[in-house]
Amino acid sequence: MKLFTGLIFCSLALGVSSQWYAFVGEAARGAWDMMRAYSDMREANYKDSDKYFHARGNYDAAQRGPGGVWAAEKISNARENLQRVTDRFRYGDSGHGAEDSKADQAANLWGRSGKDPNHFRPPGLPDKY
Repeated sequence: MKLFTGLIFCSLALGVSSQWYAFVGEAARGAWDMMRAYSDMREANYKDSDKYFHARGNYDAAQRGPGGVWAAEKISNARENLQRVTDRFRYGDSGHGAEDSKADQAANLWGRSGKDPNHFRPPGLPDKY
């Protein structure tokens, strides 16, 4: 319910009140793109491919429009914040995952800005992805 309320508020704040449903639809399809990229990453289970899937998910979501960009940003930030918390339990305050989180966020931003996610594609990753 909070997500729906947030989508409505953001659509009104962006001045698309007459077509708020377009923003909501873009956000929903963008969230689906992010989930598909995550699912593909898990399925591929391919070494050094996580940055590619981060960039691809954000790129695909951003292609949906402003709602997709919004969803990609919120999902990416939530994932990185959650990972930061879980890493603290795993590694303590050593900062073990900080560099990886920064690299993930750079790949997220790369994709959201419309740049080619294949920049992060590791050699040998099957064409299916």
